Amino acid sequence: MQSLPTGLDLSALGLMFMLGLRHGLDPDHIAMIDNMVFSVNQRRPRLAAWIGTLFALGHSLGVAVVALLVAAVAHRLSPPAWFAPASEVMVLAMLLVVGIANLHGLLKPTPFRPTGWRSRVLAGRIDKLDRPVSIIGVGLMFGLVFDTITQAAAWGATATTRGGPAAVLALIGVFSAGMILVDTIDSQIVARVLRSMRKQRIERFRRLVGWLVVTLSLGAAAYIMLDALTLVGSLPGHAAATIGVLTVIAMPVLGLLAAHWRGRRAR
Repeated sequence: MQSLPTGLDLSALGLMFMLGLRHGLDPDHIAMIDNMVFSVNQRRPRLAAWIGTLFALGHSLGVAVVALLVAAVAHRLSPPAWFAPASEVMVLAMLLVVGIANLHGLLKPTPFRPTGWRSRVLAGRIDKLDRPVSIIGVGLMFGLVFDTITQAAAWGATATTRGGPAAVLALIGVFSAGMILVDTIDSQIVARVLRSMRKQRIERFRRLVGWLVVTLSLGAAAYIMLDALTLVGSLPGHAAATIGVLTVIAMPVLGLLAAHWRGRRAR
């Protein structure tokens, strides 16, 4: 049996897999993937079901590039003291923007589409993203922005001090596996639900996705603010892992149950 890279153990790999699962539920991911599925489903239904996989693959490439670059120069550079708190503020601001923008859209009587701060950059172009290469490219773009770069940089620096490039690749590999799993489940569920729905009910399902994005965004923002005010403490490793697993399982299940319940009421 092949041993793990020096400095890594199963607990470190397990933590990175859980972080990948959690990152796959990033509100911006959900909004972008589901928007592309909504757009592509009519023209290329087979591709629509695998949009999450392609997006997460591109995103993983971006994360790997950043982590490996940081690993190459980690022994020469050290981030300034303000870098970590500044990144927290940036992530908080992004979560609030996504949550409030989607909440505003949900409260309006006009047709709704889930939105993320990064997906706004691609507004008007989403309908043209119907090829695997372009979807991978969008995922890569999402992997090369501030919040993801800070995470990948931290992992690259940490892994380098513990095990070198092999450790970096191992950590990014298991992180990517978790993210690809969640985003694949997301696009598979959305594509199948859309195929089973009449056009009148698709708007209701979009709104359901919107409420999921709002809940994830504002919930994560609230936790960051409470943590900054020291009103909550860090969760023990097992508790954090349990919550992560339950979240990953519960979100798609609750989404399907809600869509089914709404569909029965509409009949």
